[in-house]
Amino acid sequence: MKMSDLKDLNISELAAKGRDIRQELFNLRLQKATSQLEKPSRVKALRRDIARIETQMSAQRLKKTA
Repeated sequence: MKMSDLKDLNISELAAKGRDIRQELFNLRLQKATSQLEKPSRVKALRRDIARIETQMSAQRLKKTA
């Protein structure tokens, strides 16, 4: 996921996408705990995607208040 993709979304869409990604991350953590995780790098990628979403949401909130 790239920042340019996120810039087109509004805050509610970003929040929904964040929830979906957090759910996927939770499922991957469960897989890791049961030693069934096939792609450990996916966890890192999801964490970065969450950070990108949070950054974009913060930027949009600041833009609204300014």
